Amino acid sequence: MSDQHKAQLEAQLWNIANTLRGKMNADDFRDYILGFIFYKFLSEQLENFVNDKLLQEADGFLYDGLDESNPQYGDYLEAIREACLDELGYFLRPDELFHNIAQRTDFILEDLTAILRNIESSTMGTASEDDFDNLFEDLDLTSSKLGRSEQDKNKLVSKVLSHLDKIDFALEDTDADVLGDAYEYLIGQFASGAGKKAGEFYTPQEVSSVLARLVTTGKQRLRSVYDPTCGSGSLLLRVRKEVEDVGHFYGQEQNRTTYNLARMNMIMHQVKYDRFDIRNEDTLERPQHVDERFEAVVANPPFSAKWSANDLFNGDDRFSPYGRLAPKSKADFAFVQHMIHQLAENGQMAVVLPHGALFRGGAEAHIRRFLIAERNYLDAVIGLPANIFYGTSIPTCILVFKKCREQPDDIIFIDASEHYDKAKNQNKLRPEDIDRIVTTYRERTTQEKYSHVAPLTEVAENDYNLNIPRYVDTFEEEEPVDLAAVSAELRELDRELGENEKVIAGFCRELGIDPPF
Repeated sequence: MSDQHKAQLEAQLWNIANTLRGKMNADDFRDYILGFIFYKFLSEQLENFVNDKLLQEADGFLYDGLDESNPQYGDYLEAIREACLDELGYFLRPDELFHNIAQRTDFILEDLTAILRNIESSTMGTASEDDFDNLFEDLDLTSSKLGRSEQDKNKLVSKVLSHLDKIDFALEDTDADVLGDAYEYLIGQFASGAGKKAGEFYTPQEVSSVLARLVTTGKQRLRSVYDPTCGSGSLLLRVRKEVEDVGHFYGQEQNRTTYNLARMNMIMHQVKYDRFDIRNEDTLERPQHVDERFEAVVANPPFSAKWSANDLFNGDDRFSPYGRLAPKSKADFAFVQHMIHQLAENGQMAVVLPHGALFRGGAEAHIRRFLIAERNYLDAVIGLPANIFYGTSIPTCILVFKKCREQPDDIIFIDASEHYDKAKNQNKLRPEDIDRIVTTYRERTTQEKYSHVAPLTEVAENDYNLNIPRYVDTFEEEEPVDLAAVSAELRELDRELGENEKVIAGFCRELGIDPPF
């Protein structure tokens, strides 16, 4: 599929979402439109699989034409069901296919609800059960958000399905990621209109690209990638674009709706059910992959979130080596400690934090010192522009960690805070800005007013304060003042003032009044 076709698909999907949502908030309608797109995808993927891989020309029909009038209906259905569950992880009967529902003109809400529940229940007792469990729970077709009466709700839902039915996803002809990327484009569009809430489920693609390229430095393949606060899964999927292959994707997300979105996003990007493991839980309080170690770890955790900092965590292997817990009011370094614990010995890790994490004192200063002086895991500190994240304008940074560093005697500091495109509502990293960050990190070059390779002794002299201006001097010296020229200008102004006073005094005499000086 060409870039033009991809852009057309994105525009078609967004136009449907934007024109049909009416007075509903974008973040409310998001769950419906993305859920229906996902249902259409599942339907078309399954139908293509059955027609191309299972049915033969001798069978004399396509899957859509299989019904109970066929004397072998039950046998066909059971054989197809087993094959679909094994290959795709779910099952739909012919009468449950998207286009059959979309083309109906009667009341469809009850049947549609049943179909979505049937998709989920078809996986029970199979390897894909966890990945489809309650996947459509946010598509509440009885909600008053869809309309006051049942007929109003039915009319709106039918209209959305009808519009989607006219779009050809062309799954058999496209790159596996094209529809998935269009789906993620919609997630991003909804995020841009969701304000502060967007930070819960979406990391801007430009930032995702930086993180992904940092953790894949020197890698062609990854056995695993992990995001402990995975949101919609966009960061995990971005890592895959930077290497030839990723073996398995792991993530954890506390928000149930966002967790569902992440699972849908994985499947839409053709990540098979047995290659991803996304869990719904609080990462710090109840980690779900604590015994695993991952080759790449990425995250954009909620900035300065609160957490329990329970004394029991002093005995938790994730935190006990440090001797201090991150403060209750700021969990930033608790996430760092968790991620370090999950990082494999040959792994690379990149995490976004608020700028204050670089220099705040107390427990955070103690943890920074331990990570550098005792473990020597910190590889880079990168300052980002302010106002590049949804819902917050605070300046942020990226910390890069490795357990086995190629340059163990220094840390590179990069100040990219002044390199961006100033957009209307939020700033954006341009492709050249991203390339410069990544290239500077990989080549570890010192560039005037941009980067500095600091020996560990210099960091120690700064008492492990990582505030970037301590290492990268961005001070712009003012041009020297020509005092002689300034003096001459003042004399000239004084002369002009005297001339003006004489003129004013003349006017005053003509008017018969005293001059004001």
